[in-house]
Amino acid sequence: QVQVVESGGGLVQPGGSLRLSCTASGATFTSWVMSWYRQAPGKERELVANIFSNSPTTNYADSVKGRFTISRGSAKNTVYLQMNSLKPEDTAVYYCSARNVHNIEYWGKGTLVTVSS
Repeated sequence: QVQVVESGGGLVQPGGSLRLSCTASGATFTSWVMSWYRQAPGKERELVANIFSNSPTTNYADSVKGRFTISRGSAKNTVYLQMNSLKPEDTAVYYCSARNVHNIEYWGKGTLVTVSS
């Protein structure tokens, strides 16, 4: 059974940085899309960034371009989200997902990021 686990959330001041980590297990991750989503209070979940396991291709929401960077670890089942120049509007629960070639998406439970002074 595929499991997805996020870590690295917390409280950070505006302008600060945070790195989120995500590890997926329970499958061979050779052709997967790993993604970060976020959901702020009262808002819908939105895609933040994603990366393909067998390609350098990455995609970002316009709101985070130039500030956030998604990357893979040495193992294809690990991804990171480096978040710089954080703003209060980045406050949300951040979710990691892993989607396979059959378009089945597995979700983590989320990690809370709070940007506040």
